[in-house]
Amino acid sequence: MTLRVGTRASALATTQSAQVAERLAELTGVETELVTISTEGDRNSRPLTDFGGQGVFVSALRDALLEGAVDVAVHSLKDIPTAPAEGITLAAVPSRVDPRDAVVARDGLTLGELPPGSRVGTGSPRRAAQLNALGLGIEVVGLRGNVDTRLGKVRNGELDAVVLAAAGLRRLGRIEEATELLDPLQVLPAPGQGALACECRADDTEVAGLLARLDDDATRAAVTAERSLLASLEAGCSAPVGAWAEVVDDDGTPQLWLRAFVGDPSGAPSIRLSATGSVQDPVGIGERLAAEMLAEGADSLVRVVAP
Repeated sequence: MTLRVGTRASALATTQSAQVAERLAELTGVETELVTISTEGDRNSRPLTDFGGQGVFVSALRDALLEGAVDVAVHSLKDIPTAPAEGITLAAVPSRVDPRDAVVARDGLTLGELPPGSRVGTGSPRRAAQLNALGLGIEVVGLRGNVDTRLGKVRNGELDAVVLAAAGLRRLGRIEEATELLDPLQVLPAPGQGALACECRADDTEVAGLLARLDDDATRAAVTAERSLLASLEAGCSAPVGAWAEVVDDDGTPQLWLRAFVGDPSGAPSIRLSATGSVQDPVGIGERLAAEMLAEGADSLVRVVAP
């Protein structure tokens, strides 16, 4: 048996998919092969909010899965829409790597060291909202492209810095290029950031059983809470919503802490709230925190850029 693992063609996607395939082979003894799939998100350089949000990175892989061209699809979990996909199951969420955002700036600078007026690139309304809320006097500019493209804009002087996911740099073995790792309590990551999603066909119990060996309970609980909040806010993957959950020990009892942010890309206004509860109830924690945020007016902020 050879498992065909579907992946986007970018260097980051193929690297993280290869890591999943290798780990799967180690744990189960099955042979694996990567199958690259071209997605609309990779072919189109326009802002994600212009043509459907980050779900455009997912649909082609899911189509290949349902058509039988691949047996497993590996995604960055933050790219997956919160609505269930018919005929597909999320069979494994491996251990999360690093939820934080990373800054790569000229001259080894941190965000706080950049002079006022510095141009900082990001394609994320969530990052833009939180960066502008810091009041540093920087200019946040739109940015798309793979890791090399983004970092190249700093090297050639077009931008003073870029902000991107630390997990991607870690998986590529390039984390040393980050000049700062942002505290997730200061700049909350995207729901699911740093985690991977391994999907298979819902009726393929054999592959689902193999993938289950990769699943990490704490990571799944955390991202389930984050995505429950996102779904309850009725916000898309590209909305200005940040969320970070972690399992903590409370006198010997595991508890799930969830912190969330909703803001306007201009930097104001914004809402930050947190909630805690049983690790067995991640969906409920996300729903309750979302209800509190909606009561504070989060719906008007979510609509700013939600697809």
